[in-house]
Amino acid sequence: MDNMKNAEKNVENENMENHETESMEKNDELLLTKEGLEKLEKELHHLKTVKRKVIAERIKEAISFGDITDNAEYEDAKNEQAFIEGRIITLEKMLRRSRLLEKNMDDDHHVNLGSTVRLRDMELDEEQEYTIVSTAEADPTDKKISNESPVGKALIGHTIGDQIEVKVPAGTLKFKIEAVD
Repeated sequence: MDNMKNAEKNVENENMENHETESMEKNDELLLTKEGLEKLEKELHHLKTVKRKVIAERIKEAISFGDITDNAEYEDAKNEQAFIEGRIITLEKMLRRSRLLEKNMDDDHHVNLGSTVRLRDMELDEEQEYTIVSTAEADPTDKKISNESPVGKALIGHTIGDQIEVKVPAGTLKFKIEAVD
């Protein structure tokens, strides 16, 4: 059961890494907010200083069981080690290409990367708030949407009072921009 969970997690993380790598290849630099940069640096530090040691111990313990040819614990640990090393390489590439996003204080009413936008859903008459971030920082559960997502793309460059329509798989969403921070 744990192997299945690990495999699913590895596939999910690999898909995220592939998207990040594709994004990096499209644009040579990766714009990050200060918070996003710190998050990536923290993850890299954790992988190098904690996870590498933990996985090395798991491998050492699995080897101590004897024959490694049919040792599932050894195979699982080696797979996790490969994932960790791949993630370290991806993070290092991202950080080398990253540029800290600095908000333009002269233009605080237009939606840009790093803006927090309060929207009114015109059909549901409900307010929603999102922060527009790069794909590397996107986390919809934390109300951070990518500038490459349909809603993020549609918002970029607009200002308070603008009404926008966004085509999504479920249809067309209509929003009015209430505030931009």
